[in-house]
Amino acid sequence: MKQVKDFLDGDHIFGQLLVNSVTKGETDKAKTYLTVTLQDRTGSIEAKKWEVSDEDLEIIVMGAVIYIDGVVNKYKDKLQLKLTSVMSVKPEDVDITNFQKPSPVPQEVLEEKLQKYLGSFKDKDIALITNEVIKHFYKEFVIYPGGIRIHHDFKCGVLYHSLSMADLAEEVARLYPQVDRDLLVAGCLLHDIGKTIEYDNPVTPGMSTEGRLVGHISIMYAEFRKIVDALNIQSDVPLLLEHMILSHHGTRDFGCPVLPSTREAVLLSMIDLLDSRMSIMDKALDGVKEGEFSQKVWAMDNVQLYNPKGRK
Repeated sequence: MKQVKDFLDGDHIFGQLLVNSVTKGETDKAKTYLTVTLQDRTGSIEAKKWEVSDEDLEIIVMGAVIYIDGVVNKYKDKLQLKLTSVMSVKPEDVDITNFQKPSPVPQEVLEEKLQKYLGSFKDKDIALITNEVIKHFYKEFVIYPGGIRIHHDFKCGVLYHSLSMADLAEEVARLYPQVDRDLLVAGCLLHDIGKTIEYDNPVTPGMSTEGRLVGHISIMYAEFRKIVDALNIQSDVPLLLEHMILSHHGTRDFGCPVLPSTREAVLLSMIDLLDSRMSIMDKALDGVKEGEFSQKVWAMDNVQLYNPKGRK
């Protein structure tokens, strides 16, 4: 079967795809239809199932790999898949790696880079805290995505995002010597680890119950407190890192319990926004021809991004 990124208008598709999301709708004649997001490791496509049976409702569930038979068509300048039929797939016939978006950098390379950062701290309290917290979450931290659909929504995404931010932090700290480099880099590595609890699984992530009710900022604050209190550190480092975790979204509109009030906290929120926006733009412009515009980008006030001609 063709990979999703290679689908063309008019293609007849038969094979395995993973259900990323499914929503029920009702036609004017009160008949149920399904809007489904299907994906493989190369991308995703919206699909419609217009005639829905009870068996279809049992088969088409979020997180399931299913056999699909359908036709690709273009609707409002966007490819869509019209599903003719679906069948369930036995678990032993599924290779889940075919359906998870891969990291642009191999996991082992990212883990090696993480270890270098963990060994780079000169401040003993920052070194101890950062190493202890990451050790506690390590297994999940190195594989979980950084988002569900908006940015860094691929395997190792939260680690990739955190390391990209740490790289930016290094450059910023060189430019502004009044900034505490160790504190800023530690904040970059720790700020999003709560997403490993906020999301319910690393392959087809949705919001966990705790994620819906509490959110990753508050989750991480509580987890951080439990781990660090046991270390009995007497300096103000735990408090400063707690503040960075709580304020890293930058504004109350984005869910911050407190606003960033230190140099490092302000810079962390700005670096986080910069790296997430770059990921959003890369995703939106993927496949857009030179001289053309992307689809509207909801996460950036519905702007249509332009891909200039003849420039990299």
